[in-house]
Amino acid sequence: MQLPSTKPYLIRAIYEWCVDNGFTPYIAVAVDDRTLVPREYVRDGQIVLNISGDATSHLNMSNELISFAARFGGVARDLSVPVGNVVAIYARENGAGMAFEVDEEGEGEGEVVADAGDETPPEPPAAPPSGRPHLQRVK
Repeated sequence: MQLPSTKPYLIRAIYEWCVDNGFTPYIAVAVDDRTLVPREYVRDGQIVLNISGDATSHLNMSNELISFAARFGGVARDLSVPVGNVVAIYARENGAGMAFEVDEEGEGEGEVVADAGDETPPEPPAAPPSGRPHLQRVK
C-alpha cells in the first residue's frame, strides 16, 4: 500500500503557521498546462501567489489541488494549482517556510527539499560577507 503524500499536509501546516503568527503566506508554483493562473504574471515558468485571507476568496487546499479566487489588476480570476506544482510556501515577511520538488505528472509523493530556515546552497557561495551560507530569494 502506497502512503499518501505528506506535501499537502505540510503546505497546510505552514499556511496555518503563517496565519497564526500574522505573516503573509506566499506559494511559489511551477506553471504547466495543468496550472490555471494568469499567464501574463508567469516569469521563467513560475509564479508567486499571495494566498492570505486578505488576497483570496474561497481558498480550498485539498490533497490534490489548491484553488481560490484572487484579483489581478482589479479583475477577479479563478486560480487552480496542483499541489504537485507547489515548489515552496513561505512567509513574505521573513522567508521562513519549506521548499519542495515538483511532482512528476501523475505521481503522488512530493519530496521535501529543505526547510527554508535551514537551507544550505548546493554550492558554497563565493565568500559571503558573514562567512555563513545564506538563502537568497529570487523573485
